[in-house]
Amino acid sequence: MLRRFEATHVVSSILPLSSSIAAARCQHAMGAASLQENDISQGAVQMNYLQAINSALDQALTRDEKTVLFGEDVAFGGVFRCSLNLAKKYGPTRVFDAPLSEQGIVGFAIGMASVGWKPIAEVQFADYIFPAFDQIVTEAAKMRFRSGGQFHCGGVVIRAPSSAVGHGGTYHSQNVEGFFNHCAGLKVVMPSTPFEAKGLLLQCVEEEDPCIFFEPKRLYRTVVEAVDPGYYTIPLGKGRLLTEGSNVTVVTYGAQVGVAMKAAELAAQDGISVELIDLRTVKPWDREMVAESVRKTGHLIVTHEASKTGGIGAEVISCITEDCFLSLEAPPMRVCALDTPHPLHERLYLPNELKVYEAIKLVTGY
Repeated sequence: MLRRFEATHVVSSILPLSSSIAAARCQHAMGAASLQENDISQGAVQMNYLQAINSALDQALTRDEKTVLFGEDVAFGGVFRCSLNLAKKYGPTRVFDAPLSEQGIVGFAIGMASVGWKPIAEVQFADYIFPAFDQIVTEAAKMRFRSGGQFHCGGVVIRAPSSAVGHGGTYHSQNVEGFFNHCAGLKVVMPSTPFEAKGLLLQCVEEEDPCIFFEPKRLYRTVVEAVDPGYYTIPLGKGRLLTEGSNVTVVTYGAQVGVAMKAAELAAQDGISVELIDLRTVKPWDREMVAESVRKTGHLIVTHEASKTGGIGAEVISCITEDCFLSLEAPPMRVCALDTPHPLHERLYLPNELKVYEAIKLVTGY
């Protein structure tokens, strides 16, 4: 009961982020729309992030009668309203609430997927995914391997609102993707725009491996762009080149994309040309795209909201150092959150555009 109260309180009290980050998100949305306009039908609809998620869930439920959606308060519409009206449309056997037990929610989804269903399970906050860690890592990820390919739970998708919200504190703001990066058999996704959120979520439903789909909470209502209302997918493991540059490669994903874009704009005022890559999928990530960029620029920065030690940035830098050692003109850098529990005062904790900008200047001036 206490935890459910906290969740509702956090949602009702989210404050806007700084104007610089909001401006970067706006620029990112505009850029995404222009880059994708040739790929979107003329019937495209302006959607924010949560509307795109809702549209994807609607399309998945329509496309296959064996697709089901469930989680805490999901039938009600979800704490962030991503599943709004879906229970009314598809009925209580396709969209339904689950008890407050992440282990039970994920375990039920794995069981359904192992007998041919396509369950989309929601963990209300990514911070609470840890009670289901054993189910995900020991059962879902390993089922195909330990059965010699006879059984699998491909089709299971675990959705989890993630990342900072403004002042969510320790239990409603964490980035936990790094914990799953070490586990073979999983795919981990964190989109940064509505168009990509819909296409990547629908692709997750079609995957033959279990997928964890993290949704940055602060993007739900802050990014709007043209989204195809129909069914489409975006391949997993493929990054997206947001801006071309020649001096430094900046790699990021999720809500940090907007921060990196603002930093790139500041760097441009100093004559520094930034090549910005959005990974979109953090496991597997687009190693080839990043390596090709670093061979051109000679410099690499990875920035993300998660803590620095043992994160996605460490893996990217390790791999790119192996691939591009002779092309590097300076040591790669990580610009990440601090190695502490997530505090209430997030603006001091998270890597803002000024921290990324300082890293860009340092690396290119090495």
